[in-house]
Amino acid sequence: MPLFALVVIVSGCSIGDVRRTPPAPTSSAPTPASTDPSGPPPSPAPVAETRRTRLAVPERYDPPFVEFVDAEQGYALFGACDGRPPGPDCRALLWSTRDGGRTWQRLRHPKPVADNQQMYAAPGVLALWAEPHGWWTSTDNGKTFRHTPGEKSPPQWQAAQGRFQLIVDSGKVGRWDGRKLRPLPAQPPVPVLNTVAEGDGRIVTQDGTEYGGPLVVAGAGEDGRLHTAISIDEGRSWQKTPVPAPEGEVGVLRVQAVGELWLIGERPDRTSFPALWRLEGRDWKLVSAEGHPPRGWAVPLGGGIAAVVSPRGAGAVAEGRYVDLPWPLTGDHLLRLLPDGTLFAGAQEEILLGVGTFADLTWTAVILETD
Repeated sequence: MPLFALVVIVSGCSIGDVRRTPPAPTSSAPTPASTDPSGPPPSPAPVAETRRTRLAVPERYDPPFVEFVDAEQGYALFGACDGRPPGPDCRALLWSTRDGGRTWQRLRHPKPVADNQQMYAAPGVLALWAEPHGWWTSTDNGKTFRHTPGEKSPPQWQAAQGRFQLIVDSGKVGRWDGRKLRPLPAQPPVPVLNTVAEGDGRIVTQDGTEYGGPLVVAGAGEDGRLHTAISIDEGRSWQKTPVPAPEGEVGVLRVQAVGELWLIGERPDRTSFPALWRLEGRDWKLVSAEGHPPRGWAVPLGGGIAAVVSPRGAGAVAEGRYVDLPWPLTGDHLLRLLPDGTLFAGAQEEILLGVGTFADLTWTAVILETD
């Protein structure tokens, strides 16, 4: 049976700290501002709007951890004072926005005093970790919470991570059945796994059976070898897929689905410019990035394009070359792609939301101030 018989229906932190398939670019490649990494970076374009809000939070609180799940819904957790965990005189404070950071509302934190406070958000679920007391999860935008004792991730959060996930304890690939993450009967024939991802769309095999998108696992061994395998029948069987050798070493190999499937080879120092591959048909193809800066972090956007954040600022890899972009990002921003296609970039003092198509992206700054 061929690997792909037919594919149909292809889809779709702290302030300082963007995750669904982005809209397809309206142009094949960005217009380069500069491709000489030794030259000066381009002047970034200003943001279209700044949404600044002063919250009723005492000045002694450290900057918040902020998460957005789409262009409108976001949360902010103030979880420390003067670099120390909250205590009776410094209780954790929780806020939310439903209009992209224009306004913020105070939420009741279910366990404001703990040794360590963490917050995680995904579409439809907000999860709070209050060490050592366990987890509190909400599926109604923070109005009510359910307590889950212990360190194990609560089922509401586990369900939000997708049908197929890596099982941390065993390193195996598991499928979420609604109550538990169960190991697949057939495990991929690779010695090391870093990530697993399910591609978009549906697959119809030659015998007429229909499955979800391709399931891909990837990992980098200590010997420097790269390993991937693909399943077109939701993990019932696997086929190893060779990865063309890149220049330089790879410490961690990640797979990411953005309408198309990419591999990201993180360097051992985690800062040097990564190796990139795209799945074309049955094969992984190295993605050239001529003129790229020595350091940088890549975020695949789909349509054959990956955004880049480096000490030079923002850029992109497209059609085999790196180009600078006039986005208002610096090397201090951490860039992520939100499920609705919004780009979310965070630095110490602000977060930036990028909305629109790649060729016509509008950036908005969201800034939270305290009393």
